[in-house]
Amino acid sequence: MAKSHPRPASVPEGCCCPTGHAEYPIGGWTRREFLAATGLAASAGLPVLAGAAFSVAADRPRRTLVRKPLVVQPVFNCDIYERKPATSWRVTGAIQTEDELRAEEEHIRRDLGAMAARADFPMEVRPLVTVRTVEQATAAAQGDYDALIMYAARRNRPVLEALARPDKWNLMFVRHRSGPLYYMYIGAHTHFLRKTRDAFGQPGMDVRDIVVDDHGELLWRLRALAGLKNTLGRRIVAVGGAAGWGADGKEAPGRAQAVWKFEIVPVSYAELGQRILKARQDEALVRRAGQEAEAYLRADGVSLETTREFYEKAFVLTEVFRDLVAEADADAITINNCMSTIMPVSETTACLPLTLLNDEGCPAFCESDFVAIPAGLLLHAISGKPVFLCNPSMPHDGVLTVSHCTAPRRMDGSRLEPVRVLTHYESDFGAATKVEMRRGQTITVLDPDFAGKRWLGFAAEIFDTPFYPICRTQLDLRILGDWERLADETRGFHWLVAYGDYLREVGYALKKIGLDWLKIA
Repeated sequence: MAKSHPRPASVPEGCCCPTGHAEYPIGGWTRREFLAATGLAASAGLPVLAGAAFSVAADRPRRTLVRKPLVVQPVFNCDIYERKPATSWRVTGAIQTEDELRAEEEHIRRDLGAMAARADFPMEVRPLVTVRTVEQATAAAQGDYDALIMYAARRNRPVLEALARPDKWNLMFVRHRSGPLYYMYIGAHTHFLRKTRDAFGQPGMDVRDIVVDDHGELLWRLRALAGLKNTLGRRIVAVGGAAGWGADGKEAPGRAQAVWKFEIVPVSYAELGQRILKARQDEALVRRAGQEAEAYLRADGVSLETTREFYEKAFVLTEVFRDLVAEADADAITINNCMSTIMPVSETTACLPLTLLNDEGCPAFCESDFVAIPAGLLLHAISGKPVFLCNPSMPHDGVLTVSHCTAPRRMDGSRLEPVRVLTHYESDFGAATKVEMRRGQTITVLDPDFAGKRWLGFAAEIFDTPFYPICRTQLDLRILGDWERLADETRGFHWLVAYGDYLREVGYALKKIGLDWLKIA
């Protein structure tokens, strides 16, 4: 049974962050003028459709993120040495006949097929190409692909350098014990990366791009690159405009556009208000939202502890957000001033709608904090799972707490975690989610800095989901690393959480885009 919460006479200016958000004019209007002009008076209501049968409207498909496949071009560099009497006619390494070369080509194809079958992200592996000369290598490198894997059996630096285009991602695979020994197992560091000098000299590649024997090691690097491909150039709707949290976060939207190539589509609160008014006058939309609300409430693991009015209006607001994303041809959304500004406009909060969108596969963030949003989108694209944007706390004795008033339920990408739908904490208004995340679950935690130069990451384990007087979704975490160093090194503010351990992938992707990375281990 829904608990009764009285509507506050005035909405407090608190929020899920220490600074709060001061009231400001919406599109040049005060909020009072805006509500009067758009017809969104406090008395405007949404019909309660208790008991309505749920049906999925065929004419309202849900927009979900389509992960673009990483296109991989494997290239085998090998030729056969010609015997010459009384001279050193061959260089260290196996594969000395044409038959052995053909056998190794088949070996590589089998390894690639097995690796592709294990991939948990979209990947297209192109047919293997064998090159022996610089001209062949140059031609192979002109193909349409994202990442190239050099199977480097020979010490032929000009060929390998021709393959390693600086505008593409490049990896090198060498064999030690997994098959015929490749010369570049010996020479990758000295000959290729350092050019027989002390300093590294190969553009765009370093020791992290060299893999020995293990295609599993290739696979996680490719997962990182697939995530990076699906993060760069994202189109994101910013209701209330783009922002950056804190005194040092003001430049974050510009950096997100410059570094991550984001296209930010602003939507004013004036436009949002008009859309909400139109949505409430759309009987079919209201009926559909009511049916969805009823179905959500009947499902296992859902407890309603706010008013039906707040709850029902959250589903109408969700429909408005879905339309904004679809019309902008975007695949993510964020809400600026998502507490005090949106409350009188929507007569609920954005918390539950953001949960619903995240669970559908559309990344959705509160606070429009472009300090943290790049980390959220990258972690989402790498893991293929929703991410939780949250507030940190003080690390102590190996533990800490993270919290926020909205969180995804489908944190593992498939199963919905139990949820209590309450009010937003600081305002005691609207519909917010307390997601009971899985105890014992290992998670990735990312902390991007305000300057956009360095991210910090660590693994943790959820050991409790308490109910402190703070933001609704709460996780007590056991830090799987040096908690004292974490306290010393923490920067920025908002953190990002995902189920699973993706620290290697995040660090590798950041290296490719020129950001620093600190893993607390």
